[in-house]
Amino acid sequence: MTTSLLTPRHGAALGLLAIIPALVYAIGRPSLAGYVAAVNIVIIFGSLYIAMQPVEGDLHGSDDDSHEST
Repeated sequence: MTTSLLTPRHGAALGLLAIIPALVYAIGRPSLAGYVAAVNIVIIFGSLYIAMQPVEGDLHGSDDDSHEST
């Protein structure tokens, strides 16, 4: 797999694999730390996934003459 096939959103989704060791730790320990870590992983994944979505109306770099420079 080349890096051109891996979009930032897919890269963030790969980070979701970190939930596996967190859940294994949560199942093996009596404390809530593993479950808190798993919830944190889901929150971070969701934030990155939303942050890396395409922006509608992005005019950066367009050849539009409506923005004049002074």
